[in-house]
Amino acid sequence: MEWMIASDSSCEIRTLPDTAPGVQFALVPFKIRVGEREFVDLPTLNTKAMLQAMTDYNGASATACPSPEEWAELFLMADKSIALTISHNLSGSYNAALAAREMVLEEHPEKQIFVLDTLSCSGALAGAAELANKLIRIGTNFDTICMELANWAQKGHIMFALASFDNLAKAGRVSRVVGFIAGRLNMRVLGRRTEDGTIDFFFKTRGEARVLAKILEQMDEDGYDGVRPVLISECNNQNAANLLEHGIHAKWPDARVDIVPCSGLCSFYAQDQGVIITY
Repeated sequence: MEWMIASDSSCEIRTLPDTAPGVQFALVPFKIRVGEREFVDLPTLNTKAMLQAMTDYNGASATACPSPEEWAELFLMADKSIALTISHNLSGSYNAALAAREMVLEEHPEKQIFVLDTLSCSGALAGAAELANKLIRIGTNFDTICMELANWAQKGHIMFALASFDNLAKAGRVSRVVGFIAGRLNMRVLGRRTEDGTIDFFFKTRGEARVLAKILEQMDEDGYDGVRPVLISECNNQNAANLLEHGIHAKWPDARVDIVPCSGLCSFYAQDQGVIITY
């Protein structure tokens, strides 16, 4: 095989449609650990069952990133590999992919392997995979593809609209008291990516409508022009995703908007009723 586009499972697409000749797309799964149970983030994962287990478990849940060996197995399958990872400040997946690259190149120096830290997650990886496939199809050389993907990652935006606080409190991200009060007050919190790939929770309000309006306002402030595709990932909240899509098309009629259910890892971050939007 000539090309491998490999992504960790923070990517919200499970398959890459219409792959170019000689290209294979593959996912390297995260694992979500809830007590003694482990949920592997594969297309077969029942995310609703995972979220229910997190709610029922009276303790902190955790995630485990793909191992270097899992990445290396995919790199060995192709002459040229593009690896896409969640932000290095959210997970060790990027460092694991770099370690795999070194392992493979030590034995096979003729291979070409590029590891992209998207500084994001979710739709950022899906968009990068789509872009890589497009560039391969038109015959772009390896180095140029790497530069184009790095540029793509730098220019992207992501926002997290969170509606559930119980599991965040269990994981120590907010206090249990804050989580209880926020839930009773119907609070919504909006986070966005920082330049170094962390999450800044910059806005909170009561009610879903207000936070969706803030997303549209923030997209405008970020200079969104309707050209870059938008991916909305929803965690058991199709209604909010549809409302957001409607609002986007009202402001940017020609924008491409796709809605997908959250993967396992992104469900862990977004929590029940949460929405993630990348653009």
